[in-house]
Order: sequence, then C-alpha cells, then structure tokens
Amino acid sequence: MSMKITVVGAGNVGAACANVLAHMDAASEVVLLDVKEGIAEGKALDIWQCAPIDRFNTKTIGVTNDYEATTCSNVAVITSGLPRKPGMSRNDLIEVNAGIVKDVTENLIKYSPNVIIIVVSNPLDVMTYQAYTTSHLPRTKVMGMAGVLDTGRYRVFLADELNISPKDVQAILMGGHGDNMVPLPRYTTACGIPITELLSKEKIDAIVERTKFGGGELVKLMGTSAWYAPGAAAARMAEAITRNQKRVLPCCIKLEGEYGLKDVFVGVPVVLGKNGIESIIELKLTDKEHELLQNSADAVKEMMDELDKMNA
Repeated sequence: MSMKITVVGAGNVGAACANVLAHMDAASEVVLLDVKEGIAEGKALDIWQCAPIDRFNTKTIGVTNDYEATTCSNVAVITSGLPRKPGMSRNDLIEVNAGIVKDVTENLIKYSPNVIIIVVSNPLDVMTYQAYTTSHLPRTKVMGMAGVLDTGRYRVFLADELNISPKDVQAILMGGHGDNMVPLPRYTTACGIPITELLSKEKIDAIVERTKFGGGELVKLMGTSAWYAPGAAAARMAEAITRNQKRVLPCCIKLEGEYGLKDVFVGVPVVLGKNGIESIIELKLTDKEHELLQNSADAVKEMMDELDKMNA
C-alpha cells in the first residue's frame, strides 16, 4: 500500500524532516508545502536529487500553498509558525501561531479527512490543542512532537557522560515541552542497566537541567532554534505510523483521566502505529514525579485557557 506524508512548512525544521523521511523511505511520496513561492519546490527537488546518490525511492514534491497536492495524505507534520522574536510575549506567539495552525489544519482535513497529524509548531502543547479542536479528529490522531526530541537530547548527554553509544541509552520524559518537562531517571537505562546505578544523583540532575534548556542552549550558540534533531524526531514518529511499527515513544496527547489528568495536552509514553496512538502507557509514578507532572500540566492548562479566551 502506498503511503503519503505531507510536511507543512519548508523552513529548517520542515525541510530537515522531509529529508529524513525521504532517506528512511518512510513513504512512497513526501509533499513539502510552504507559503513562500519556490522554497518548497526548490528544497524538495534538492532532496529528490539525493535519491540515486543515497539510494532511496521516496519521491519528494514541493508546492506553494497548494493543498490539493496533499490529497489522501496518511500523515501530516505541521511545522509552520513564527519563531519567538525579541519583544514578543508568549501570548503574542500563541495568538499568531494558533491562527496559522488553525488555517493549516482546516486545509489538510479538507483534502485528507482521515489524516494523522503531528504538530511541531510552538508553543508545542497548546498548538497540538489547537490542531485537535480544529480537526475534530479523535485524540489518537492528533499528537505533538516534543518527547522524542527531548529524550534524544537527554540520551545524548547521558551517552557523552558515560562514554557509551547513544543507541544503548533508553529514556522516557513526560510533561510539557521546555522548563516543565518531567525526566524520569528511574526509567532511564543504559542497555537495561538503570542509570541510577551508573551515575551520581548530582550528575543526573545536571544532565536533566541541561536537557530542560536544551533548545535554549542551541539558540544561544546559533541565534536560531534547532532543526536537525526536531526534524528527525517528527520523521521518526511519522515512520512509526506509516510502517505500523508499534514504537513506544513519548508524545503530546490529550489526556482523558490517565495519570489523574483530564482535558490537558501533555507528553506521555504511547504506542505509535498505523492508527496513530494505539495505546497510552500508564507508568507508576512516585508522589514527587506525579507532583512534577501535575505542575507541568497546570502550566499547559494555563496556556490552553489563554487560547480559549483568544478564540472566544
């Protein structure tokens, strides 16, 4: 069965995501869409010209604001939106990007009513909420990408500290994206060995702190936010769906009672397969971990309330 993935937004993150998807051969076709004339077409053509060199078959096509080209997409990754500019409040960013995500979602649903949506636009958790309310899709078909990226950073920092392969570090993070994330060192292992056996609490705490501000560290270095790892993280989620891999990955989803939380979008471990989120994994949390998750959910709920006021 041929699979089709649409990536909306051909900026750094969207183009990186499309490039990784093509190299993975995760679909027969990847459509890259942008509002700027020629950008998506150029980047898609550049990626397609890698096919004989890097040996993949996924056809990449670029279009300018032509949603008809996205018809019958199985998965759509939304990366569109403005980055936060100096002097912009968090609420300004919510208002601008919510408008963009709403418009994109409406257009996607028009041509692919059964699409599974992965949101990358920031502020991540509240933009996932916007896409969910606009799409009228079940919660299992609208998710946010943050946990895969955050765990990627966390696992790399741990691998560096332990001087081992990042492939052998497995980890779960929960909660909102950014300062409110909830790392779980108890559920973090190096090839099955708990990292609590391998590193001191101080070392783990320092790595957790670095992970929380991982995005900020890159902005400081480059003057702009990251794109290779966020693009790869969204691609990994899309591939798990198109290939029905049943991967256990942390994703942002609307909770309906899991972890004692209701009507809030936060990151939790889920199983990703052809139907989107096939199931939600409920871990046993300590009181302290639960408190951190609750705080994270409260922070997201606050932003969701702000968005509700804007949409009222």
